[in-house]
Amino acid sequence: MLERDLVLGANVLAALNAANAWRPFDRRHFPSAYCFAAGWPTSELPLPALGLHLAVNGVAAARGDLRGKRGLAAALLGAGTAAELGASYRAAKSAADVYEQALTAAFGPDYRSGIAELKYPGPDGANARTPGVVRMMRIRRRFAHHADIQYGPRRHANLLDIWSREDLPADASAPVLIQVPGGAWTIGNKQAQAYPLMSHLAERGWVCVAINYRLAPKHRWPAHIVDVKRAIAWVRANIAEYGGDPQFLALTGGSAGGHLSSLAALTPGEREWQPDFEDADTSVAACVPFYGAYDFTDRAGVGHRTMGKHLERLVIGAKRAADPDVYDKASPMSRISADAPPFLISHGTNDSLIPVEEGRLFAQMLREVSRSPVVYAELPRAQHAFDIFGTPRAKLAAEAVARFLGYLYGQYLARREAPAAAS
Repeated sequence: MLERDLVLGANVLAALNAANAWRPFDRRHFPSAYCFAAGWPTSELPLPALGLHLAVNGVAAARGDLRGKRGLAAALLGAGTAAELGASYRAAKSAADVYEQALTAAFGPDYRSGIAELKYPGPDGANARTPGVVRMMRIRRRFAHHADIQYGPRRHANLLDIWSREDLPADASAPVLIQVPGGAWTIGNKQAQAYPLMSHLAERGWVCVAINYRLAPKHRWPAHIVDVKRAIAWVRANIAEYGGDPQFLALTGGSAGGHLSSLAALTPGEREWQPDFEDADTSVAACVPFYGAYDFTDRAGVGHRTMGKHLERLVIGAKRAADPDVYDKASPMSRISADAPPFLISHGTNDSLIPVEEGRLFAQMLREVSRSPVVYAELPRAQHAFDIFGTPRAKLAAEAVARFLGYLYGQYLARREAPAAAS
């Protein structure tokens, strides 16, 4: 009897976990952090979760623990859990269609013909290996050949890693992606984030730069954005030595990194945030934020209910009511202009830390003002941080970003070559 109770209890917990992964029990209040912690691994790794679930119930069935009323209840719950995990896997795979429809809407049905093939590695770039969960655990050592390079005066905070193919020539003049890590502006560093994306691009001949920046509460706002801009300036001045093209820099980042990359992309040359490097060119060719925080003022009332207190206590150190201008200036939504660079914005509908409504509104506001393309991909059932592991959804996101940036890089090359052809 005890064994059947344990099996029933295990299936109840599994059913609750699968249900939370499919649709979080909370997305905007304090309990949402727990919903994220439980739902994130399950929603991104539904097949391993399904395999474990079936194995546990298989053993229970072999032991005869699925007999009787308790056993029947456990079996029914188990079947429902299995179905839900299977549906989560199909939802993850649907990201391919979501991204493709968004890119086609922005660039036209034949946009793939405009994607640039890099001189190095040439056609071999199409044979890049698929990001995988296990492979991502050791991928940094394959590509981060230049690590812990100092880009600013802060000894540990101002470090960056440069990712590239080992055989990339020093004069390759490859396009560059700068990765800004997330972590609520208080934790996180240049390791363990965006590995699927950076490895995917590096294998195709890109140069990727992963940066650190100062963190709160030790360093209050705007130290974070100052460091991001300082890193952009350093990359533009030095990346040619590492095979990169200083004239084509793209920004990416998730969560707080999505906020910082978006804000930096929308405020090139902001002198207030470029102390002692005021004249440096900090413009970028494109921005690819993932599940970012785009509004510190919560003007539309769609933000997370705990975000304001977090910003006041730890990040900015001042009440929003007492210094509203700081919050407004720090909000990407407030810095949108017609000159904004092209954006690819990705957000999951299940995000329990930064509600999807915030990403949706930011994309809408950008489209209304910007002269550049704005691609918005709203991924069904995706949680916050869906791109961290080398999961199916992360793989599809990396491939879509490569197509987005590859198309923009193709346009850049065409513009660069046009004057030469005319002369």
